[in-house]
Amino acid sequence: MDLQALKKQEHSRRIKYGYMWALFCAVLWGLWYLPGTAVWVLNPFDQMYGEVAATSGDGVALVIVAVLITAFNAATVILALGVWNGVLGKFGEMSRTLKEFHPCSKWFFLASIFGGPMAILGSFIAMGFVGGAFAAVAALMYPVVGSILASKWYGEKITKRAFIGIVVIILGGITIFGGGVLTEIGSGNVLWIGYLGGLMAATGWGIEGAIAGKGLDIAEPDVGLTIRFIGEGIIWWIIAVPLLAIIGFPMFKYALLAFEPLTLLVLIFAGITFGFCYVSWYKSFPLIGVGRGQGIGNLYGLMAVIFIFLFFGDVPSWTILVGGALCLAGSTIMFSESTEEMESLRGD
Repeated sequence: MDLQALKKQEHSRRIKYGYMWALFCAVLWGLWYLPGTAVWVLNPFDQMYGEVAATSGDGVALVIVAVLITAFNAATVILALGVWNGVLGKFGEMSRTLKEFHPCSKWFFLASIFGGPMAILGSFIAMGFVGGAFAAVAALMYPVVGSILASKWYGEKITKRAFIGIVVIILGGITIFGGGVLTEIGSGNVLWIGYLGGLMAATGWGIEGAIAGKGLDIAEPDVGLTIRFIGEGIIWWIIAVPLLAIIGFPMFKYALLAFEPLTLLVLIFAGITFGFCYVSWYKSFPLIGVGRGQGIGNLYGLMAVIFIFLFFGDVPSWTILVGGALCLAGSTIMFSESTEEMESLRGD
């Protein structure tokens, strides 16, 4: 086998693993909506909601509880990623990456701002106000944001086939999303704060992907991802939670009460599924690009609907089935893309 054939074989293998990581991301991300939905009805979060709602109203109570749940989500993800990096022996690399703030780790701390207080908090707000299935599909527009930013910012190439695949997946998401909104409009009870949370998730994850792609040019994905969640943990536990406690909300009281066996089990399940979905997401970016990684990762919406149906018994509507079929069609279009079209992800 000559050098050119070996190069082509290695390139095809790299693309295959890129799509595989993106698909793992979709499955684990979909699973995350199970603990993300269940945690709202567990102590102490349901008690905290009742206490805050009694003095500040239902809307404020849901947002404040969502902040504490998101903070715990970040903490359990950091624990899961700590174990992962320890097994892989990457603590030394993490220390070196943290020291290189200007060329490297600043991108992951910046990504944590858009991924945590915007995307993940928005998703928990959407789960609390509207429901897990809605929250899962509400963020399906995020590849549009990520692809546009990656293309404009550092010239990532999006081929015609990849673009068509992303558009079809997004049409699937809109079909799923639109069915729920039209039903609520018909009933006259549209929960707009929940829909705002869905918009926060779509925008935040799209921006985060583009920023992370920049940092991953020079950083190892497992290490970069862990630094990104350490940044989010600092935002929640050093800034947001103490600030809300000073304002007068019972943040630390309920943070201490969260150490119940069932609640901890659900939070750890959330940390494992979300942590490793992010591991897969970040690993796919250098291999197939931010746009494709986000496009295939977008199948999480369909996975979440399937898992929620299996575990909670929520029967999907026809719009969800049609939307899910479009998501699968879009992914098939992207999977069938010639690897030669992806010889250069940055158009150089």
